[in-house]
Amino acid sequence: MAAASPVITVDGPGGAGKGTISGLLACRLGWNLLDSGAMYRVTALAATKKGVDFADIAAITDVAHGLDVVFAPCDEGVSVFLSGQDVSSEIRTEACGELASRVATVGAVRDALLERQRAFQVAPGLVADGRDMGTVVFPSAELKIYLTASAEERAKRRHKQLIDKGISVNLARLLEDITERDERDINREVAPLKPAEDAVVVDTTVLSIDEVVALVSDLWGKIG
Repeated sequence: MAAASPVITVDGPGGAGKGTISGLLACRLGWNLLDSGAMYRVTALAATKKGVDFADIAAITDVAHGLDVVFAPCDEGVSVFLSGQDVSSEIRTEACGELASRVATVGAVRDALLERQRAFQVAPGLVADGRDMGTVVFPSAELKIYLTASAEERAKRRHKQLIDKGISVNLARLLEDITERDERDINREVAPLKPAEDAVVVDTTVLSIDEVVALVSDLWGKIG
């Protein structure tokens, strides 16, 4: 039986740089990419397009099981394709986010998406971005990275992203939101946010994107 394709997991709190680093790393290695954080939004969008009743748990679960989604790194971050269609913008709407929150509370859907996420582990390899990739989804990954940064730095990064998009936002409020989310993620009962025991913790507070990509690439080079 052939050995499973290698996996590099990149976990950490919001604003630590997971998406950017994972996309660049996947490009550098020529590997597949999984943006696990977008899976629930894609599921919600797919269910909406199919006209599924969100109260019908069995139907929503079927959508999750059969999700035809592809993540492709690009200059702007990560492009998301659902059944061959670019839905990168659609899944980021407030309405889609609200539906995704409802979907995420359904245990059967979470189980279905766990299977779907693991199905991304195909040749030549996978870079998996999320919050529980190294602890729950790919516990046997060859390299586990946990990116972190101070809450203040992560708030500044998010503030810049939104301002660059023409969205007016209060920095102090962003910092408060990030701190509250960290608290929820760390203390939740199911798959709490924490580094895997064998993860390499990388503080990106004072590191550039290129420095982090180079660091992770070097770590992989010593293993692969």
